[in-house]
Amino acid sequence: MQLTHYNSSFTQRSFPVTLITDNVSNALNIGSLFRVADAFGVQQLILCGSHVSMGRKMTKTSRATEKSVSYEIKEDVIEVIRDLKDKNYQIIVLEITSKSKPLHQLTFETDAPLALVVGDENFGITNDILNTADEVIHIEMFGQNSSMNVVQATNIALYEITRQFL
Repeated sequence: MQLTHYNSSFTQRSFPVTLITDNVSNALNIGSLFRVADAFGVQQLILCGSHVSMGRKMTKTSRATEKSVSYEIKEDVIEVIRDLKDKNYQIIVLEITSKSKPLHQLTFETDAPLALVVGDENFGITNDILNTADEVIHIEMFGQNSSMNVVQATNIALYEITRQFL
């Protein structure tokens, strides 16, 4: 029998993980990120940038998870990251670079809170953000494409991160 929202046996949990977006502006992606944050027990979602869309499309895609996920909208992502670093957060950036490490090879510190930074749909993460990171991770891919949608990548990264917190 297929399980529904009403008869699934998942245990609700929250993890010391903050998801930070840098200039993710597509309403459908933002709505999906709320759903992902809810699904993986993320403590907080911080949407950074000047064009964050919280309109009808976002609300429809989020399926009301914006009501259950703690979130803030901030202008300056570097300021947010520095503030979290001052609070002893591990800053993990999801981006493919010449020095990034494959996600599946990293063991995350589970005794400290963690912030996962994901980037703009078109331009990714800036060098200023990369320079603030404790770790830069990427998802190994085996096709011709060198990138994936920000929501898909965030799903994969949060699955591995929260799995390690169990």
